Amino acid sequence: MKKKINTKISYDTDADVLSLESATRTTIDHAEEMGNLVVHFSKSNKPVLIEILEASNLFKKQPKSLRADIRKKIVTV
Repeated sequence: MKKKINTKISYDTDADVLSLESATRTTIDHAEEMGNLVVHFSKSNKPVLIEILEASNLFKKQPKSLRADIRKKIVTV
């Protein structure tokens, strides 16, 4: 049986940042920037928060039907 991973998804329109955050309350120890991604890690090097910078550029390249589906999922979370 697959383990369900709870993730909080949010989008900041002013900063154009899409965030995926672990539902577990883990303290962030450090972060690494990889292009348009910033990954925040715990002391045990587990990813806690992923930020996609300039997120609208990523989604502009997707078909409109996929963008609408993604928007519905993000808004309803």
